[in-house]
Amino acid sequence: MTLEFTVEQKENGMLLRDFLRKRGVSAALAKGVKASDGFFRDGAPVHTDMRLSAGQRISFALPPEPPTEVLPQALPLDILYEDAHAMVLNKPAGQTVHPTRGYADGTLANAFRGRMAARGSAAVFRPVNRLDRGTSGLVLCAMNAYAAPLLAAAVQKVYYAVAEGLVDGEEGAIDAPIALAHGSIIQRCVCGRGQPSRTEYRVLARGGGHTLLRVVPVTGRTHQIRVHFASRGHPLAGDGMYGGCPEHMARPALHCGAVSFGLPGENAAHTVHAPLPEDMRALLAACGIRAEDFGI
Repeated sequence: MTLEFTVEQKENGMLLRDFLRKRGVSAALAKGVKASDGFFRDGAPVHTDMRLSAGQRISFALPPEPPTEVLPQALPLDILYEDAHAMVLNKPAGQTVHPTRGYADGTLANAFRGRMAARGSAAVFRPVNRLDRGTSGLVLCAMNAYAAPLLAAAVQKVYYAVAEGLVDGEEGAIDAPIALAHGSIIQRCVCGRGQPSRTEYRVLARGGGHTLLRVVPVTGRTHQIRVHFASRGHPLAGDGMYGGCPEHMARPALHCGAVSFGLPGENAAHTVHAPLPEDMRALLAACGIRAEDFGI
């Protein structure tokens, strides 16, 4: 893939290395480009310490993809959005995002690599956000090394959660540090030695002893939404790790329902939505809540 930029009048006289930095080319990517085909100015090779003039065209080819140990597998893959820089996948609950010691294959990464291999592409799986195995919903992926840091810096996520009990108020925020729980390699807890963490939420509906919430994690700690609401006495339905009851859900009632992101070279944001899965709809219906009433 070749990228091309035009030097604007306000960039006249700028060093190429500063121009590239302004256009979102990371130092690691610039180093990789130098090691492969290099940069070009109006079709001629150019060094990054050269000055540019307005109207000149700067181009470069992205370096070859690095090797990956993720094996391609012909698995179902629900693609909700795709362009040259980004892909948004709808992950089902029960599937891990990336291979781990306990789940070496069958992951979202394996499915992505399988789909790319079928297209004749060696694209590397670059998830911008990650979901727990039990969480369903959207995963934004960068399609190349240039887009990855730009997408990561701009992505915004909206989750829908069903918490046990009736959450007070109509909206609020939970500011509480999160750390790894003593004696565990996965479970988290709220405690003073943890990392600063903030979760903002709005109550959408209450019924049947449960609360439907629209949640925005301002920070991105592991299990953040689950831990924060459990710390307030409102664990997510089905979340046995943090005190939730598994009676109506076999996994945490948590779904990433929307992601918004900006694409390289574009000013407008893109937003992709994923409807609630059937298990969460059934839980809400049992509580007398219609997900359709909230457009989810």
